[in-house]
Amino acid sequence: MISLWIITGVALLASLAADRRKTQAAVFKGLKMFVGVIPLLLGILAAVSLVLTTVTPRMLERILSGTGLLPFFSALGVGSIALIPGFIAYPLAALLRQNGASVPVLAAFITSLMMVGVLTLPLEARYFGWRAALLRNALALCGAVVVAVGMAWVLP
Repeated sequence: MISLWIITGVALLASLAADRRKTQAAVFKGLKMFVGVIPLLLGILAAVSLVLTTVTPRMLERILSGTGLLPFFSALGVGSIALIPGFIAYPLAALLRQNGASVPVLAAFITSLMMVGVLTLPLEARYFGWRAALLRNALALCGAVVVAVGMAWVLP
């Protein structure tokens, strides 16, 4: 992360050296866009906080444990809605696996968690349009199903 800050700083300094006026205009435009996004980001953070507060790991364990279509589609749904970072999701998946969740269910959960973003849909739609945002999410959900079925075939 620090290397990204250093690269950004060096690039900003190089841009300032090349054309100070354009760099200042770009920085102000970026700040204006950021300020415009803050209300949506705060709404998303509030929604995520509520979801993470109400959905406990024990509840996820109960919903996602086992095999069959119900846990599979539940995993797709929960993964699509939840916004859990990977460093939490992977240990959670290991815990779920120890408690009886099948490989396809875990693959559906993790893949939809990383690829589908129901809670971030308004933000995505604001920049790319509703059609593109819905299409991307639908294709990501289809991809999650393909990955989960493939994992079931590879790791029975």
